[in-house]
Order: sequence, then structure tokens, then C-alpha cells
Amino acid sequence: MMLNRIGRRCFCSGSFYPSLPPQPWLFVGLGNPGDKYKGTRHNVGFELIDAFAKSQGIPMDTVHCKAIFGKGFLGDVPVFLAKPQTYMNLSGESAGPLAAYYKLPLNRVVVFHDDMDLPCGVLRFHPKGGHGRHNGLKSVIYHFRGNREFPRLRIGIGRPPGQMDPKAFLLQKFNATALERIDAAVREGIDVLEQLTYKGLTESARCFNREQKYKHIRVQTMPV
Repeated sequence: MMLNRIGRRCFCSGSFYPSLPPQPWLFVGLGNPGDKYKGTRHNVGFELIDAFAKSQGIPMDTVHCKAIFGKGFLGDVPVFLAKPQTYMNLSGESAGPLAAYYKLPLNRVVVFHDDMDLPCGVLRFHPKGGHGRHNGLKSVIYHFRGNREFPRLRIGIGRPPGQMDPKAFLLQKFNATALERIDAAVREGIDVLEQLTYKGLTESARCFNREQKYKHIRVQTMPV
């Protein structure tokens, strides 16, 4: 049992009493299931979950609460990873029950999602916020009973060119230049998630967003 494993890791040296076990994190990447959507702009949340799982050696090999699911440790801190299989617009049907199942406060649930308001490859890490017209986030907030007090890692995908339909843009695969930026962004996303365990949410977000602000300035006028 994972809870027993947590308990065994949490004895303080020199004390007769166990310390409180570290509170788990739940990381939820938003996207659409199936090969048809793999590599599309709307699925960067899935891409980050997969890359993070690989970097930590966490197998994504079970189904739980309508999500492809994995669990492991980040240092000594338990982490749960989820890719809802409900399709984007119903993501909350998975995220809500997962948070409830593990009895997690929402400040321990981080949602990864694509964001057209950021240049391609630029990220932002926020401790709370609205949905920004993102249907996946709308669903998550609804199934969190309207509570918006959960962290989110926004992954910039840029805006559609010219008069292109935003829906078509979201479901389009990245070109080579954009993919290079997204790959770099995913690596940066993994780094900030690793920092959560020793810096905490507030400090991790502050340092990360400062770095990403300078990146935003560099890339916003560069073609994709």
C-alpha cells in the first residue's frame, strides 16, 4: 500500500514519534485522448504529464477516475499523475473525483493546460485564477464546486495566424519550430515541478515566472 510506504519514509531521526507524512501532490494534464490528438496544441498538458512521469520513473499504467493514472514519489513527497480521458471539455469529471478520492486540498492540485494568450513555449505558474475561456478549466472549476483556488501551469501555444479558426488551430499539430519551443518548455515545466518539494508553491512560482517573463520578451516577436 502506498500509504504504508509513506509512513515508513517519515520517521524523524532522534524521535520516538513519526512525523506527519508529507502531503501528496496531484498533477493533472489536460488534453484529448487518442492518437488523433497526439502532438496537437490542445494536448500539451498530456505531453508535460508524460515527460514528467518519464523523468521520475513513474509508470502511467492504470486507469482511475476516468484518467490514465500513475503514482510515485518526488523525493519523499507522494505524487499522483493524471491524464483525464473524458475529452477536454469534460476534464473536471476526472479531476474533481480524483481530488476528492485522495482528500486533497485544492492548493495541492496542479493543472497543466495550453494557453493561446501566451507566446508559443512561454509558461506561467499561478497559484489560482479563472478559466480564461478555456473549456477544460471551466469543467475543472465546475467540478471543484466553483473553487478557483488551485494552481495551474499555463503552457503557451500562441495565437492562430490571420483569420484561422481557433478550434482548428488548437487541433493542429506543431510545426518544427514550434515543436522545438514546446520541447524546451516541457523541460522547464519539469524543473519547476521538481522545485515544489523544497521551495514550496509561492517561491517556486515567483522565481519561475520571473524567468519566464524575460523569455516572453525574447520570443513574442519571433516567428513560429
